Amino acid sequence: MAQKEEVDDRSELLKQIRDEVIALTSSPLYAYRKANNYSPVVGQGNHHATIMFIGEGPGRNEAETGVPFCGAAGKVLDELLQFIGLPREEVYITNILKDRPPENRDPLPEEVKLYAPFLDRQIDIIRPKVIVPLGRFSMDYIMKKFGLEKDLKPIGQMHGRVFKTNPLFGFPVTIVPLYHPAVAVYNSNTRDVLFRDFQVLKQFIPA
Repeated sequence: MAQKEEVDDRSELLKQIRDEVIALTSSPLYAYRKANNYSPVVGQGNHHATIMFIGEGPGRNEAETGVPFCGAAGKVLDELLQFIGLPREEVYITNILKDRPPENRDPLPEEVKLYAPFLDRQIDIIRPKVIVPLGRFSMDYIMKKFGLEKDLKPIGQMHGRVFKTNPLFGFPVTIVPLYHPAVAVYNSNTRDVLFRDFQVLKQFIPA
């Protein structure tokens, strides 16, 4: 019974985040969302996930559906998950930004500052053992959040490495930065690297 209550509690807390993001009229991306009839993309997956993937921001397909990583980059992510035998429904997938930036431009510092507290709460609620930042913006935020600034280098030197952290949220977390799957859509060499890097995650899949 206690486990049932915990499941419900996590779901309710994540719904609260969704509702707050929907009503986030203070966001500089809110008007763009409404003008294009987009949805915020808060996150999707197992609320007890061992592995949590964090991208940068939603693309057009994601904003149209409210589902993270459902476009071309999502197809690559699905292939990567299948490659290591990890069902998508077993992980949790989200982004730093919960709304699409115009023309898929890079997140602005003020946008990261606004949306990051929602991400922090998601991490605290889901309590993953492994966080996988996808792309340099996500990597920079997560590494700094967990006090690993001294280890930060360009993502070309960071991808596929494993970093142990102090229990910032009261539980230990391992960070494994990876290239964003979007780069693999246009660069077959990066695709090969992503598939090789993804094998690092096999050791963290629950038996």
